[in-house]
Amino acid sequence: MPLLRIRTEIEDRPGRLASLTAALARRGANILGLSVQLDSGGVVDEFVVDVPPGGPDARALAEALGAAGGTRTAVLPARPHELVDEPTRVLVLASRLRAEPHAVPEILGELLRADDARWHSPGGEDGEPDRCDLLVPVRGRSVRLRRVGLPFTATEAARADALVRAALPTVPRPCASRRIALRDGTQVVVRPIERRDADTVRALHERCSLDSRRMRYFSPKPYPPRRAFERFCDPSRGMTLVAEGPDGSLLALAHLVLVRDPGAAEVAFLVEDAWQGRGLGRGLAVLLLALARDRGLVEVRATALSENARMRRLLTSLGGRTRRTEDTAVVEIRLRLDGRPAEPGALAGWAGERRI
Repeated sequence: MPLLRIRTEIEDRPGRLASLTAALARRGANILGLSVQLDSGGVVDEFVVDVPPGGPDARALAEALGAAGGTRTAVLPARPHELVDEPTRVLVLASRLRAEPHAVPEILGELLRADDARWHSPGGEDGEPDRCDLLVPVRGRSVRLRRVGLPFTATEAARADALVRAALPTVPRPCASRRIALRDGTQVVVRPIERRDADTVRALHERCSLDSRRMRYFSPKPYPPRRAFERFCDPSRGMTLVAEGPDGSLLALAHLVLVRDPGAAEVAFLVEDAWQGRGLGRGLAVLLLALARDRGLVEVRATALSENARMRRLLTSLGGRTRRTEDTAVVEIRLRLDGRPAEPGALAGWAGERRI
């Protein structure tokens, strides 16, 4: 029976995946592999299926998935070796890359099943990359991958980046505890939050103005309840950093909160009024992005009041793209960690829920 690789984008709502699998089953396709990925346009489902002799062709399967809610559907031939357990396959490729660092293009091409993989020459004759091209940074150079008919997702870009950094490390892994210098030269210590910080976190909130707290929480709440503080300290939910001033007081909080979309997290910040506009928020944002990338995340997001110009300027200056929501008073800013811009657009069905 022929093997096919099918990729389609869906709206991330309950029952959508079931609709796709049911549509494939009605056409006699047997699902042998499933991967859920994230891309700039939303969630991407990828299937490896076999179809019976004389069964539906690629066009018929694409039409069936389109009727079930799939968009941008691609159906391409697959090969039996693509059914190898994915974590095992990646570990084998990482071992090969450590032993054969000269074979980076070949190994990255195998990782992402590219049709072509080669060292990239800036200003060469290849032209500008499109969605079927991917540039992977490698020790100051880059490998250009191309795959006809199957655009690379943000998740795949993160996989390639993680493989290179794991097998060919060139710089120290980012440490959550470090000193950052503000614009005036003041040194601030940034470290992960600890449970002993409960009282100082509360004091930070009490020193912040009503407007600063409203920008952070969408309401001028005096300080987060105990259950929220416990979530700040739970590593299974993400990471919260605190910034300490020269006198040991807490000046700011920075959150990296894991969400249910694969490879995505939400960021949020609270900076004491007297320390705003001095580069502290930017320093925290840059550190959070490095930590997110080191954890293999694909995208970070922030929800903000439309009037929060400071937050919007910060994240857009780092490469974020602003998207509208159903609530005209709220926007979402998305920032891809693979260097490619997030796609602008409206967020249907999303109401700007705060996840903290």
